[in-house]
Amino acid sequence: MQSRGAILLLIIFITICFSSKAQLKPVLDIDFPDPTVIEANGRYYAFATNTGSGGNYRRVQVAVSDDLQDWKLLGDALPQLPAWASTHFWAPHVLYHEELQRYVLFFSAQSKDTSRQRMGIGVAFSKNPEGPYIPEPEALMIDTGFKTIDPMVMKDPKTQKYYITWGSDFAPIKIRELHSSMTRFADGSSEKVLIPAGKDKAYARLVEAPWIDFQDGFYYLYYSGDNCCGAEANYAVLVARATSITGPYTRLGEWNKTQHSVILEKDQNLMAPGHNSIIQDKSGKKWIAYHAIPMDRFKEGRYARLMYLSPIEYKNGWPVVKK
Repeated sequence: MQSRGAILLLIIFITICFSSKAQLKPVLDIDFPDPTVIEANGRYYAFATNTGSGGNYRRVQVAVSDDLQDWKLLGDALPQLPAWASTHFWAPHVLYHEELQRYVLFFSAQSKDTSRQRMGIGVAFSKNPEGPYIPEPEALMIDTGFKTIDPMVMKDPKTQKYYITWGSDFAPIKIRELHSSMTRFADGSSEKVLIPAGKDKAYARLVEAPWIDFQDGFYYLYYSGDNCCGAEANYAVLVARATSITGPYTRLGEWNKTQHSVILEKDQNLMAPGHNSIIQDKSGKKWIAYHAIPMDRFKEGRYARLMYLSPIEYKNGWPVVKK
């Protein structure tokens, strides 16, 4: 009887330990939506959508880490109000431009001309990864509604040209070549559709938050859908791939004939994970950074989106998230 009791206690102990390890914890337990994570000068920097109010308002949140796990909030990377913008500073993306020797911040914001235009994408520059970033006086682009949000810029490893991808508001995700100055589109360029909305069984009624990662000859387009926030949040990360940065892209659900392109979605612990970036650490390991709402808080009516990091691996030609 004693041996049976000991075995039972051991099983319970192992179960508790396993369950505790399965509880994925945020690396930033604050409202930190739409995270972009980059490496710069041997450290990691994370940028996120605006938060706070009054004297605590930050247009572009920025945090720093030495190991991707322990983070320190630095403040506002965009303290100066852009001349063309008013509020809603969403989904920042930062990259280092070798030729300009500057860090470049791309961000979404609401135009001051609210009578006929809603959201635009702006550009700002800094000598330092954490900022402060000085905004350009004019937006890169502005359109009605929320179609012009969620910018991501990449230097194509094959052509060495810069491309910006963006999209939301039931419109397609698009891409267009940028001029090397980062302040305008390349001469003669035109926008191209990468992913239309509504092509997958789930989470694709609205598609947004594009991020492109290059791996083993493929361009992997990560995107999220279809409702990021609040009590009706229903969000996940989907993926497609191509052999050219401008496509055509084949969705995972198209390739495996399931019409299900999701690689990261809700579980018993997390609600509405999405709007990701991909970061390769100093050892060469890749991670997916994303926001999500802890399930227990979601059930309590608390909807702050916290930042999480999970390992990601490419297996059989497609990414797999390991939570």
